[in-house]
Amino acid sequence: MKKKRILAVFGTRPEAVKMCPLVGELKKREGLETAVCVTGQHREMLDGVLGTFGVVPDFDLDIMKERQTLFDITSGVTDGLRPVLEEVRPDILLVQGDTSTAFAAALAAFYMRVPVGHVEAGLRTFDTSAPWPEEFNRRSVDVMSSLCFAPTRRAAGNLLAEGKERAAVFVTGNTVTDAIRHTLKKDYSHPVLEWAGDKKLIFITAHRREILGGPMRGIFRAIRRTLEERPDCRAVFPVHLNPAVREEAEAAFAGCGSIRLTGPLDVADCHNIEARSYLCLTDSGGVCEECPVFGVPVLVMRGRTDRPEGVEAGVTKVAGTREEGIYEDLRLLLDDSEAYRKMSRVCSPFGDGHASERIADVLERGECEEWRPEESERRTDETLRDNRQ
Repeated sequence: MKKKRILAVFGTRPEAVKMCPLVGELKKREGLETAVCVTGQHREMLDGVLGTFGVVPDFDLDIMKERQTLFDITSGVTDGLRPVLEEVRPDILLVQGDTSTAFAAALAAFYMRVPVGHVEAGLRTFDTSAPWPEEFNRRSVDVMSSLCFAPTRRAAGNLLAEGKERAAVFVTGNTVTDAIRHTLKKDYSHPVLEWAGDKKLIFITAHRREILGGPMRGIFRAIRRTLEERPDCRAVFPVHLNPAVREEAEAAFAGCGSIRLTGPLDVADCHNIEARSYLCLTDSGGVCEECPVFGVPVLVMRGRTDRPEGVEAGVTKVAGTREEGIYEDLRLLLDDSEAYRKMSRVCSPFGDGHASERIADVLERGECEEWRPEESERRTDETLRDNRQ
């Protein structure tokens, strides 16, 4: 029987974290022939994730350039992917999430009449300015996709409400929980954890374009105020490689001994430090999905979230981008043990660690067993639940 040819395309660290477990599963399937193309939209951060998961790309577009623009990324991916598509002639091209790589790769496939499969389809804020340009990217990819792998029922509902055929939508869970099964370790140490000691560790990420400038400075002031008032707290901030983010962070936290600014962490370090943190302050969608698995409360530094399942479960709160709002929400979780207890329960509203298997089932035989959140505890591996020390 002829094998179905799959081409998986990704280019950023977040995409790689969620696509590498899927690539591993696809390569196990006898009915599938899988090739990997990376765009290099994030060069250094991408390569580290590939190494962690042992994924070796078949094609590398290597598009990254210093201070690249969205124009650079979009044209680099579409132009670079055309000869790859002509060589591989895939039966379906897989993209993940909402990056410019995902949008441009889907567009290239659409132009060449290659069906598109969208991993993590259906997420919405219904505001194309937040996140920007990600909300536009993912909506556009969904329009071009023949198969939509929705991580949750809510995401699937968004797709159906927009007119997507029911037969094209599959609820699989999010592959980020599959990645955690690979990276999480019970016996783990790191210099940041040794430095923090028995202090309450706050894990911070901030990188989105829409918070650069005034909002980011306000957020950083709130964090610094909190740390200066609380000798029982420490913070670690793996700073994004975007020079604008690093400049803001270095200026805001100069001379503050209670925070460590690091470069981007290896994905295994990131997951294991998150799991041992007291709380998380982030504008990252992936971190919002990861921390509930660890029982770590999440404050989201955005005006709205495209992961409302965490808010509904009570383990995530949208803190906004105003300095006083961030400060008050931090103070509540640090002062109020009952508020902290309610947000720090271990749960997994985004998946059970088996999303890659379901997606591979669809690609190989056209169907899968739908992921049901109410059954998550039954199927979630012990390694996902027994992760806090």
